Amino acid sequence: MVGLHSIVALSAIAVNGLAAALGAVYFRRRSEPRRVFTHLLALGQTLLVAQAAVGLLLLSDDHRSLDRLHYLYGGLALGAVLSPWLYAPPEPRARLLWFAGAALLATALSIRAYTTGS
Repeated sequence: MVGLHSIVALSAIAVNGLAAALGAVYFRRRSEPRRVFTHLLALGQTLLVAQAAVGLLLLSDDHRSLDRLHYLYGGLALGAVLSPWLYAPPEPRARLLWFAGAALLATALSIRAYTTGS
């Protein structure tokens, strides 16, 4: 189960990082995002939810991280990708920036969570 937690973590980092980069490209070019961007955002969010679920399964089996900040960073990464659904403005360009920024923040927090997990 620990191996699965690590694999899902690396996948979440890669997908959210790619979604953030692609969102920045769309924003900079002032172009309408394609479906691949929305699918990457959804996949990144799904991977972080799955990561939290696997982490909770590990906790229930008495596997604990040595660094308690691991749980904080993981929870903040999950909150980062979910927050645009509540707070992003309805204007399309601003909404794109919110979701791309949230993916970037989730990537950074996920990397930090990965480095504190053991």
